[in-house]
Amino acid sequence: MANLVNANLRKELEKCKHPNSRKTKALGKKARRQNNKHKTRLGHAIKSNIMGEKLSWFLGHIDEERTTPLSPQEFEELIELYLHRFDEELQQIALKQSIGKNRANQHAARQDVIRITLERERNEYQSGGMELLNLCDPAKFKMLLDWDGSALSVQHLKLDLVSHNMLQRLKQSAPASTSADQMETV
Repeated sequence: MANLVNANLRKELEKCKHPNSRKTKALGKKARRQNNKHKTRLGHAIKSNIMGEKLSWFLGHIDEERTTPLSPQEFEELIELYLHRFDEELQQIALKQSIGKNRANQHAARQDVIRITLERERNEYQSGGMELLNLCDPAKFKMLLDWDGSALSVQHLKLDLVSHNMLQRLKQSAPASTSADQMETV
């Protein structure tokens, strides 16, 4: 469809007699608008793919039989595991670079991308929060288990900003609520 529209615009531009005519300017404006729409759609698709990969990683590291949401401690450990997911690859790159003097820069680009990604994610987690499903919440945990794994359906999931401070607050409130439940049964 987009190619058909671009072909039509190209044909109309070829028909224009003067490069500064109102018709030519209007067609140029229309072409820029379509190009910007396409870039916006592409940006949303990339973000959905990245979020889908992140959620798939978390889903893959949760027991398949598990039906109860994670405790704040388990969720924190899972996030730490997520932040160390590239350690093995970084060790392999360091090993390859140490072998020969000509291979010192062989995988430098991949290494830089991994380090930047991990640094950004760690900073997000320590400060404002990573965009992620709160797996301590039973409803959101069930949403992740029911998720079909497609990047298109990521937009239907209600994501939260999960931070280290948030998990610490949940840890502090969790023992208080369990002790209150125990006191009610006594």
